[in-house]
Amino acid sequence: MPGPRQEESFLARWSRLKRESRAEGGAGGPVRKPVEDPPPPLPPLDRLSFESDFRAFMHPKVEDGLRRAALKKLFSDPRFNIMDGLDVYIDDYNKFEPLEPELLARLTHTVEHLLQSRSQEEAQPRPAQAGEDRSGRGQELSSTPQPLASRGEAAPTALDPASADPTASEGPEHRV
Repeated sequence: MPGPRQEESFLARWSRLKRESRAEGGAGGPVRKPVEDPPPPLPPLDRLSFESDFRAFMHPKVEDGLRRAALKKLFSDPRFNIMDGLDVYIDDYNKFEPLEPELLARLTHTVEHLLQSRSQEEAQPRPAQAGEDRSGRGQELSSTPQPLASRGEAAPTALDPASADPTASEGPEHRV
């Protein structure tokens, strides 16, 4: 024969146990006084090394300045200054290797040649093309179609059924 407590649901049991614990310990449960732990004895900073135990400096009662000084001493060890190769932006790009004199001479010659050919092109008047405005405001669209070969497209062949049928671009369901 099951008792009344065996038939209660999970939420009913939880609610009952919560009410009982509040009745025993007050509104917030049993009042616990924080344990006053004194900070552990700290070793002198000048004797710290990589092998030293730094856990004592992480205690909540240790001053922040003293904790930072201990961590600074720890991370000043050369073992923490090893490059892993994943730092891609650490190089000093202000220092560069000078170009070889032959390469520099070729680059200078190329730049001079390009500037000279550009100035010659600008000095020669160009004949006006179809659709171009002589006032220099740019080209307008031409109403005359260009041949397919000049646009980089192949001309349709007689073997291509899509080129023979003008409704081929509409799709197979729209053909008559």
